[in-house]
Amino acid sequence: MTNALQRLLQSRDWLLADGATGTNLFNMGLSSGEPPELWNADHPDKIKALYAGAVNAGSDLFLTNTFGGNASRLKLHNAQNRVRELNRLAAEIGREVADAAGRPVAVCGSIGPTGDIFAPMGTLTHELAVEMFHEQAEGLKEGGADVLWVETISAPEEFKAAAEAARLAGMDWCGTMSFDTAGRTMMGVTSAQLAALVEKLPNPPLAFGANCGVGASDLMRTILGFVAAGTERPIIAKGNAGIPKYHDGHIHYDGTPELMGDYACLARDAGATIIGGCCGTMPVHLKAMRAALETRPRGPRPTLEEISAKLGPFSSASDGTGDDDGAPTRERRGRRRG
Repeated sequence: MTNALQRLLQSRDWLLADGATGTNLFNMGLSSGEPPELWNADHPDKIKALYAGAVNAGSDLFLTNTFGGNASRLKLHNAQNRVRELNRLAAEIGREVADAAGRPVAVCGSIGPTGDIFAPMGTLTHELAVEMFHEQAEGLKEGGADVLWVETISAPEEFKAAAEAARLAGMDWCGTMSFDTAGRTMMGVTSAQLAALVEKLPNPPLAFGANCGVGASDLMRTILGFVAAGTERPIIAKGNAGIPKYHDGHIHYDGTPELMGDYACLARDAGATIIGGCCGTMPVHLKAMRAALETRPRGPRPTLEEISAKLGPFSSASDGTGDDDGAPTRERRGRRRG
């Protein structure tokens, strides 16, 4: 049986994803350090408004408010025993919004990183990661999510564990990594390495790609890396709305709706099928992206020069795929998506 996302992919040559979760929820009153997943129970009206904002702006799919909804992340807020409940509630609210849209819209269950480091440098094992992701996946499945959406991953081990959890839950999935260290993830993965990893998985994702990272230019360069690897799998591009700037006590992303419209069309022309925004991307950006994708004809695959001219300079000289990059491998706790 095909799910809503599969049907959309079969009938369309591009799909508009959603924008930021964190940025929009902060604008609704979420406090810094407060886990947004608790709002699935405490403020379901605001989560419904978050999802509806994306759908009303033209998104064909949206991600649930469950990025940090695994036991490791929720333990920081003494909510580790609420994983299944909070994920189920997020998906239920999403199901309600999607079913009322009047057109096909896919509910994608967001699964972010655990925030833990794998052994031997850390304490996380494959089995423990699979267990945490599987618990989350079952809650999302119970709530009616169409697919799982694994995002902002840095380590290949965590990507593999999430794939295994999706298999155990009997759900299709999509997966993105965040390439924010000179074209690599924080754990050193390149675009070419992710493209190769995806094809070796026993249950490969419906689509894969990149999200978050530095800016739209860098993300576009990563998309070109996926294409160059020869993948025939649908590619996901979910870039930030410009570059973060600290202004009047808060972080502001400088990407205009016009810039995000340009980015959306460049991503489509580069070879991406699912195109959305990450940090800083608001409904006004999504509307501009939808309008650009619908009205501008397809063009040739953009060059790096064209990308930097339209979206701004790259943050590093290399995309990380060359032999002489020597990009350092660093550890980090997974950060919240946009």
